[in-house]
Amino acid sequence: QVQLAESGGGSVQAGGSLRLSCAASGITQFNYCMAWFRQAPGKEREGVANIDKYGNTNYAHSVKGRFTISQDNAKYTLYLQMNSLKPEDTAMYYCAAAYAFGCRDAEFPYWGQGTQVTVSS
Repeated sequence: QVQLAESGGGSVQAGGSLRLSCAASGITQFNYCMAWFRQAPGKEREGVANIDKYGNTNYAHSVKGRFTISQDNAKYTLYLQMNSLKPEDTAMYYCAAAYAFGCRDAEFPYWGQGTQVTVSS
């Protein structure tokens, strides 16, 4: 069973930076996709960024150029470096994983509990 645990959330002023981490355990297949999602109060959950086993990445338009997704394959740890944060980035951030060959059509059955990011103006 895949288990995911996020950390690194917090409160920061606009323009600041945070780095989220997601420790994964129980991954038994070679090909996978890992992703960050976020959900703000009253809004639908949205995909922020994803990365596959080979390091191919995709980003939401709203975060492109400000956020960077990366992974430590040896440690099965996922990261999200968030720079130039804006108040509209305030949300609960979730790590998700899927066994998939690439992220294009991945559906995510495994989710972490989330970590809160709050950006004040």
